[in-house]
Amino acid sequence: MDHYETDEILGKAYDSRLMKRLLSYLVPYRTAAVGCVIILLIAIGLSLLRPHLTQLAIDSAIRPRDLSKLNVIVKIFAAALVFEFLLRYAQAYLTRWLGQKVTYDLRMGIFSHLQKLSLSFFDKNPVGRLMTRTTNDVEVLNETLSAGVVTVFGDVFLVVGILVVIFVKDWKLALVAVSVLPLLVYATALFRRKVRDAFRKIRKKLARINAYLNERVTGMTVVQLFCREERSAEEFDKLNGEYRDEFYRAIFYHAVFFPVVEILEAVSLGLILWYGGSRVGAGAIEIGLVFAFVQYTQRLYFPIRDLMEKYNILQAAMASSERIFGVLDTPVDIPNGRAPYAPRRVRGKVEFKDVWFAYNHDEFVLRGVDFAVEPGQRLAIVGPTGMGKTSLINLLSRFYDVQRGAVLVDGTDVRDYDKHRLRETIALVPQDVFVFSGSVRDNITLKNPDISMDAAKRAAEYVNASHFIAKLPDGFDTKVGERGNRLSVGEKQLLAFARSLAHDPSILVLDEATSSVDTETEMLIQDATQKLMEGRTSIVIAHRLSTILNADKIIVIHKGQVRETGTHDELVALGGIYYKLYQLQYKDQLASAG
Repeated sequence: MDHYETDEILGKAYDSRLMKRLLSYLVPYRTAAVGCVIILLIAIGLSLLRPHLTQLAIDSAIRPRDLSKLNVIVKIFAAALVFEFLLRYAQAYLTRWLGQKVTYDLRMGIFSHLQKLSLSFFDKNPVGRLMTRTTNDVEVLNETLSAGVVTVFGDVFLVVGILVVIFVKDWKLALVAVSVLPLLVYATALFRRKVRDAFRKIRKKLARINAYLNERVTGMTVVQLFCREERSAEEFDKLNGEYRDEFYRAIFYHAVFFPVVEILEAVSLGLILWYGGSRVGAGAIEIGLVFAFVQYTQRLYFPIRDLMEKYNILQAAMASSERIFGVLDTPVDIPNGRAPYAPRRVRGKVEFKDVWFAYNHDEFVLRGVDFAVEPGQRLAIVGPTGMGKTSLINLLSRFYDVQRGAVLVDGTDVRDYDKHRLRETIALVPQDVFVFSGSVRDNITLKNPDISMDAAKRAAEYVNASHFIAKLPDGFDTKVGERGNRLSVGEKQLLAFARSLAHDPSILVLDEATSSVDTETEMLIQDATQKLMEGRTSIVIAHRLSTILNADKIIVIHKGQVRETGTHDELVALGGIYYKLYQLQYKDQLASAG
């Protein structure tokens, strides 16, 4: 199933499987959960006691004018109120505490699982949508657990308790009190049908807003450069309007349903007063019983209304949990083996043996690729854009797995390696360097406790990054801003070199990017490149042939296949694809030389 479509699935109004799984997150905190239920039951018992005390006060103290007995009943009534208040406070605190504990666990579970998934998952899922899973959807479940699950039990117990008490006190008057319940059941069923889709669609619209907002904010440079602000605002207005309209639907159903409940409650109270009053007049019952029934009936409709509110929360929770568990259930398609290989030292020999690879089914971007790089050698990969060069690096780092053939490091298939150990041995300096929002030091060490401040400084000095770091306001402690927006392209590149050297890899992968920097910075980067490649197996994806003239081996990738292999001089002499690329880049120099 395409992950883009997951927000379209409406599913069930209530899914016991999802609820059971959600409740399983309470298991580590079961003592607190059981304590909540016990506290709630005691509080409900005290709540049911108060109408009974009212009945006793009227029939046993007020009518006989027994003030001493009335004083005792009032004191018991006051003590019950205070004790119930304390219990309600404890229950509210514990439920909120439980909700925060579970949502913390859920967020950590989602984030941890996301980090284990392959890049193919992120190819199919917008960042905004994944943020919605981790933030908005989890917060919905927090509301469900904090104000929903335990209190739903409380509402059910309260309704059952009231029904038992009133039927025990007077079954005839009880039948009158509940005579309008069939109408309430019908109204409730109708309400549930109407709001179910509304709440699911609200979550879907919100996910779309988040995805669109993330995309436009991330690409704000392009939006402003091409003057697309007005068009973007129009598209966002459409998404925002759809989200608002879904809320209007839900608000309308609430606006109709709750007044209906109020009317039915009023009808029920009227019937109690009419029937109960007539029986009091006939001497069949005491007037205190009628007062007690009025209070019990008011308490009966309150949890029913509350249950409907919880049903709305439940609707959102089912939709959110469906999507959250959809992420958590996404299999790790790049798993470690049963006994993953994790050598202490990696020499750095890299081999591709008859490698076939496709991102989508049988649309192969690599076809029968064969080559080898000995430890310490410098390999350059050249070829037209979109012909599979970057895919080779993705397979070496095991971001994806091959469909056929094998990628070997030191003679062992990368699929047999411990992923963490394999990636520790590889350092990638990409064309578009990603810089985190922390300090310069954090971006070099990536908060690895094994890399000291001195090691970070030595790495920066060695690759010429210390020149610009020294000019920053706080040096290595300078905050570089979101995605390093306080640094230039060249400074980011030098920072990436320092990062790679500090982690001391056996295999270095460079996706060179000097075309957008000034001459001085380009010279620093080229010098850093040469230093970084010393003593390491180096693979360079070359965009400018001038940077790879001294490579030990050059392979030319064209349409997913290795078409040519050799040194620069050998490939120029061959007069094939490499020679044509060389002519295109150096036609002016060749023409003047001619």
